[in-house]
Amino acid sequence: MSNRTNCGTNDYEIYWCNIISLLNQNISRYCMGLIWFMGNIGSTINCIIFSQRKFRQNSCVLYFLASSASQYIIFNFVLVTRILRSGFDINAVNIFLWFCKIRNYFSLAFIAIPRYYIVFASIDRYFASCSDIYWRRWSSSKTAERLIIGSFIFWCLVYIQAIVFYDIQNGTCSYRSGVYGMFFTIYLLIESGILPPLLMMIFGLLTIKNIQQSKRKTRPITLVNGVRSAEFTRMSAKDIQYTKMLFSQILIWTILNMINPCVLLYQTMTINETKSSLRLTIETFLNNMSYMFIHLEFSLTFIIYTLSSSYFRIELMQFIQKKILHRLVSNVTGSNNT
Repeated sequence: MSNRTNCGTNDYEIYWCNIISLLNQNISRYCMGLIWFMGNIGSTINCIIFSQRKFRQNSCVLYFLASSASQYIIFNFVLVTRILRSGFDINAVNIFLWFCKIRNYFSLAFIAIPRYYIVFASIDRYFASCSDIYWRRWSSSKTAERLIIGSFIFWCLVYIQAIVFYDIQNGTCSYRSGVYGMFFTIYLLIESGILPPLLMMIFGLLTIKNIQQSKRKTRPITLVNGVRSAEFTRMSAKDIQYTKMLFSQILIWTILNMINPCVLLYQTMTINETKSSLRLTIETFLNNMSYMFIHLEFSLTFIIYTLSSSYFRIELMQFIQKKILHRLVSNVTGSNNT
C-alpha cells in the first residue's frame, strides 16, 4: 500500500504532492537508514564502555547504560518499521490490526523509557552536587537501579492504552478519534514535548547553582588540636565529566525534540478542519520528519559523549587498544607462527 496521499486533479497540487512524497521517501530510506546504522553502533559502544565495573559504580552512568540499552528497540523495531513504511511503501501497520497496536505500543513506551532515564540522570546530578549529605545519599547506585526497573515497568504499563485504543481507521493506524483522541494528543504533548526538557532544564540549572556555590564554600575538617576550614565540598573530577556529558545530551535532545510537540499541537488545533490533498501531504511529511529528529537524538548519544568528555574519550581509546587492537595483533602473530 502506497504511503502517498491522493493528490486529486489539480496540476499544481499533483506536482507538489509528488515532489514532497518523493522527498519524504528518499529521506526515509537514506537519512533514517544512516540514523539506524549510527544508533546501533553508538548504543553498542556505549553499553560496552559503561558496563565496565569502574563505570557501573556511578549512579549517573547506570542511567546512561540503561538509556543506551533500551534504545535497541527504538532502532531495530520502531525505526525499521518507519523506514519500511515511509521509504519502501511496506505498510503492514495499516493492514494488520495486531501489528498496528504492537508497533505503537513499543514506539510510545520505548521512546519514553530512555528519555526519562536521562531525566533521572539530571535529578541524580543535582543530588550529587548538593553540599548536604542527606541529599547526596539519594545519588547512589541502589537508588538508580530501583528507578531504572521501576520506570521501565511504569512506562510499559502506561502505554498498554495503545493496545486498547489504537485502531485502523480509514486505512490508517492511529488512536481513536473523538474525546480520547483529543486527550491523548494533549497527553503526548505534555509527556513527550514539555515535561522531559522542563525537568532536565530545572535540575540542570539547580546543579549548576550547586557547583558554583561549592566553589565558594568550605567544609570544616575536625582535627585533633581543633577545627580548620580546608576542604571544598566539590564534586569529583569524574562526576564533573559525567555532568558535562549529561548537559551536552540534554541540550541536543531539547533542540531536536522541539519539532514533534509543535506538530502534535498543530494537529490538535486543526483536527476538525477540512484539508486539501497538498496540505495533508505536507502534514504527513512534517510528521515523519519530526519523528526522524527524535530517532536522531538517540543515535547521536555516542557522538555527544565522545565530544563532550575527555574521560570518555580516554576510556574509549584504552578499550580499542586493549580489547580490539591487542586481540588483532595476537591473532595475526598466532597465524604467522603456525
